[in-house]
Amino acid sequence: MKNKTIDGHVHLENGPLTKEYVWEFVRSAQEKGIETLQILDHTHRFYEFHDMYKGVYESAAEQKEWFEKKQMNSIKEYQKLIEEMKKEAFPIEVRFGLEVCYSPENEPFLRQILAGFPYDFLVGSVHSIDGLLYDMDAFSKVLLWEKQDISSIYKRYYDRVKAAIESGLFTQIGHPDVIKMYNYPAGYDLLPTYHMLAKAAKEHHVKMEDNTGAHYRYHHEDVGLNDDFRQILMDQGVEIITASDAHYPKDVARDFSLLKKQDQAQSWFLQEVC
Repeated sequence: MKNKTIDGHVHLENGPLTKEYVWEFVRSAQEKGIETLQILDHTHRFYEFHDMYKGVYESAAEQKEWFEKKQMNSIKEYQKLIEEMKKEAFPIEVRFGLEVCYSPENEPFLRQILAGFPYDFLVGSVHSIDGLLYDMDAFSKVLLWEKQDISSIYKRYYDRVKAAIESGLFTQIGHPDVIKMYNYPAGYDLLPTYHMLAKAAKEHHVKMEDNTGAHYRYHHEDVGLNDDFRQILMDQGVEIITASDAHYPKDVARDFSLLKKQDQAQSWFLQEVC
């Protein structure tokens, strides 16, 4: 057994579903010393998940326009690509999965459709609050953050993260505290929430991402998880997985060196134990 460096969350979203594009991510990972790479894409890319986003595209014209641009492929095309890539001789370990936009009302649909796809891993992520996307620079502040109570947004976000953990659908949770991305203060003590999520993740054997995306994409001061949240997860024995949330090959493992500095300060190393 040894510690293995991993990037557990990189996207094909901004490119084609081709072997050549997958290899761009693999080569970038290899150059940066990553030994295991987890490649995925959002469910919003695939036509088969269209109806799951009804609450999003009916909530605002801006969101409908965004969603229609994202719908590009059938999930069958992705499955075919994965089957082809499984035959490749990669220099590192490469896994293929899916990032699922989770909301509790869609659980029955997700249980049915996900059962048909044998992915290596499944990431459950919360991207909307009652149909409103919280992380779109073009419109989220106007549609959500400047209209609703901030504490309520935080609480509803974390309630959904907990539900995703307890659903049993996912092997890991994407960017579990990314709701902080715009630096709006929660307005209440988040420590009890962190303890609640850590307990749930431990009980359900779900990995939690230490995801650098909010740092380099939204300039949040936290490189990954909030320090208190990370420590609580560690204390509870929850498995933590490094993730760049790269949407381009160049961003694979981005800011992992900064995560390592945090690890050393806390006297631990944030790596997947294999």
